[in-house]
Amino acid sequence: MTYQIKPLTAGLYFVATPIGNARDITLRALDVLASADVLAAEDTRTLRKLMEIHGIPLEGRHIIAYHDQNGAKARPRLLGLLAAGKSVAYASEAGTPLVADPGFVLSREALAAGYAVTSAPGPSAMIAALTIAGLPSDRFLFAGFPPASKGARRTFFTEWGGIQATLGFYESPKRIYRTLSELCDIYGPNRVVAVCRELTKRFEEVISGPLSEVMEALEGRTIKGEIVLLVDRPSKLSSEDIDLDAELDKALATLSVKDAVAQIAAEFGLKKREVYQRALERGQKDARDEDE
Repeated sequence: MTYQIKPLTAGLYFVATPIGNARDITLRALDVLASADVLAAEDTRTLRKLMEIHGIPLEGRHIIAYHDQNGAKARPRLLGLLAAGKSVAYASEAGTPLVADPGFVLSREALAAGYAVTSAPGPSAMIAALTIAGLPSDRFLFAGFPPASKGARRTFFTEWGGIQATLGFYESPKRIYRTLSELCDIYGPNRVVAVCRELTKRFEEVISGPLSEVMEALEGRTIKGEIVLLVDRPSKLSSEDIDLDAELDKALATLSVKDAVAQIAAEFGLKKREVYQRALERGQKDARDEDE
């Protein structure tokens, strides 16, 4: 693969890098990496290896580490280089910077200071997953990584559950089965999902179907590799299409009125106020208190 060394105008260049297959790099990304005055990376070793694969010499340039842990310290240095009229190329460890990767604060501060900010677009695990998973891609919501604590996770998943769009999450292989179990509880066993792992790599795999079936397929397996989890939108139903009283009875056996209403709305794609109104009509004792 060839690249061109040509002068770059001063500014910040966000460079998307391969998520698995090194040949997924774009020609423009190679040009930017070969030509930039300054190189910065989430993982300097990964960028160095990528440049070696494609025959791009450092030519005396040092790769500056910039990641979540050192951002506050490294950012002034990069902004100072921009102020000096340098072209700065920044690459995530894999994929597109800012998409669940570092770079947002750097981008915001560079723009606020009046420096040019541009992108050499390319690979993204989320877009790759949407392309091959077989779920609707006309409208999707990328929600990033779920939080770690149990209570925060339930709130997080419930918040997105009723949205009429395919949902996208990044998840650790160590937590994927737990996540599917929680989604089965919140969204119901029939919500269709796709577990996409090792995208663009040798052992690429997509496991899709209703939550209950995907959980059965993964039970007992040791899952490895980066994972994108896609969740289909809920079916468009009205309160007349389901036995709302029965669903309220089932949910209220273990949840408060507020949480029961949120879970039912998320599972069936109903409006919260519609479910809440039915709870009021049934005379749930804590319904008014929860609303306050």
